[in-house]
Amino acid sequence: MIRFVLDTSIFVNPDIRNKFGENPTDAMKKFLEYAERLFGRVEFYMPPGIYKEVTHFVELEEVSPDIELYIIKKPPNVHDIKIPAFVVYELIDDIRRRIDKGLRVAEKAVRESVIDTQNVDAIIQRLRRNYRRALREGIVDSKEDFELILLAKELDATIVSADIGILTWAQKMGIKWIDAARFKEVLDELVEKIG
Repeated sequence: MIRFVLDTSIFVNPDIRNKFGENPTDAMKKFLEYAERLFGRVEFYMPPGIYKEVTHFVELEEVSPDIELYIIKKPPNVHDIKIPAFVVYELIDDIRRRIDKGLRVAEKAVRESVIDTQNVDAIIQRLRRNYRRALREGIVDSKEDFELILLAKELDATIVSADIGILTWAQKMGIKWIDAARFKEVLDELVEKIG
C-alpha cells in the first residue's frame, strides 16, 4: 500500500495549489478526484491539526463526504514513536544558531534606527521580516508540523509538503518526502500506472 501524509501547503500555497485549482476548495476537489481513482491502492493521511488547518480554507460543504472518505485523519502515536537522540541534539544546535542570528538581526536594526531616525517604521518592518526569516524558515515551528513528521515515520509513509522545515527534518530523520510542487505529477504517474 502506498501512503502519503499531506500538509496544508498542497491546498493553500498559491504556487502549489494552482496545479490543482484556483482556490483551496477547487484544489481539494481536484485532489479528491485523484484520491477516488486511487482508492484501495493509495492511502492519504492527515494529522488532526493539519486537517483542522485545511478546513479553515476549504468550503467543507462542497467537498463532503469525499474528504471524509478519502483522507484518513490519524494522530501520530506520540507515546510509542522513538526519535534518535541526534535529532534532539541537532534541534537544540539549530535553535541556538537561530537565536544568535535573530540577535544579530535585532542589533543591525537598532544601529540603523540610530542612524536613520526618520524611517523607524520601515526599519521595524524590515526587522520583523528578517527576524522571522532567521528564526522560523527551515525549522519545524509548530505542533502540527511535528505531528506530520511523526505520523509519516509511524506509517512509513511519504510526506507531501512545500514547507522547507518539514522537508529538511524529514530528510534528517530518514522519512520519504515529495516536494508538494511535484505532487500533481506524482499523482498523474500513479493514476497512469495503477489507477
